[in-house]
Amino acid sequence: MSAFHWTLSPCIYYNRSKADYERKEKMAQRIIRQSGDEVLRRRAAAVGRITPGIRVLLDDMAETMYAADGVGLAAPQVGISKRLVVIDVRDEHGLLKLVNPEIVDKDGAVVAVEGCLSFPGVAGEVERAETVTVKALDEEGRPVEITANGLLARAFQHEIDHLDGILFVDKVIRFVNEDEAEENNEDV
Repeated sequence: MSAFHWTLSPCIYYNRSKADYERKEKMAQRIIRQSGDEVLRRRAAAVGRITPGIRVLLDDMAETMYAADGVGLAAPQVGISKRLVVIDVRDEHGLLKLVNPEIVDKDGAVVAVEGCLSFPGVAGEVERAETVTVKALDEEGRPVEITANGLLARAFQHEIDHLDGILFVDKVIRFVNEDEAEENNEDV
């Protein structure tokens, strides 16, 4: 697996079958917007009502993320300027579909290698908070609050940055080559 898909240290590999992520209606993969697309630089609009269309978009985003071997995807990455993210770091939280997520607390700092589905072939060291608390709504409109550390904390920060038009390359301390990124991923 290439190290340049929203891959972080430690690397979590995608090992799901299609049967692990089923849904009654047909899901669709969306095109992931790439570096230079203006939608990636815009602050996304808050979602007022969670409609069936929003739920379908969240499902499509999850399907797109899994197909690209990612651990997170924000709506602007599929061309929709709405405050929506999907994240699955393959832990006890499973797939998270979040509406209007915001970081309400953070603590500590840690540097790790990141990449991004919108920047294929690019990886770099980024400093992020070690622990974050995120408030959001789930896809049914219920409030959720999650305190996370490690990969999930990093994924929250990366994806919420996308909602504010901030890209990981804006925060890179040092770009790394593929060999260095692979070395970081082998530490697991």
